[in-house]
Amino acid sequence: MYKIIKRIGDFLLTFTVLIILFPVLLSIAALIKLESRGPVLFIQKRSGEHGRLFDIYKFRSMKTETPPDLSTDKLGDPARFMTGVGKFLRKTSLDELPQLFNILRGDMSLVGPRPALYNQCELIEARKSLGIDRIKPGLTGYAQIMGRDFITDEQKVAFDKYYLDNISFWLDCRIVFSTFFKVLLARDVETGESPVSRRM
Repeated sequence: MYKIIKRIGDFLLTFTVLIILFPVLLSIAALIKLESRGPVLFIQKRSGEHGRLFDIYKFRSMKTETPPDLSTDKLGDPARFMTGVGKFLRKTSLDELPQLFNILRGDMSLVGPRPALYNQCELIEARKSLGIDRIKPGLTGYAQIMGRDFITDEQKVAFDKYYLDNISFWLDCRIVFSTFFKVLLARDVETGESPVSRRM
């Protein structure tokens, strides 16, 4: 039952937020185009509900020559690949805003496990073995408020399993509010600089 309510809530809230933030989205797109050549959006294959692959949307924060199929923590020195605007977008998590369209499409939810790259096979299999792939991936999730870019895949899976076992309206609210404050403080985000904090 909550799954249906969650989907309706996702759609209505996301649609409202997109209307409010539309000028912001246009402004970010213009800044990206003004600074560097290449597309405004970065599109990447991710693993979704029941392992179905889908195209995730992000504002492009990296230079066009960046290896497209590596997560940020695997780039070695992410700073050398990031654009000036991209560093700001990553630090404030504004690069994630286009995923609101993924939520409208039904690929994602506001809250859920962050979708793994299609080639993160071990992470995908670990989630599948615990049934975590039965829920839609999220714009934010329990693992994000517990460390985001500075936790291991094993820790991510453990946090995702906790979310699966305890999913509720109140847990979703807690995750959304915690994410909001983490974004304001720019914590646990890999920008190539020294991390502000590795803890919640």
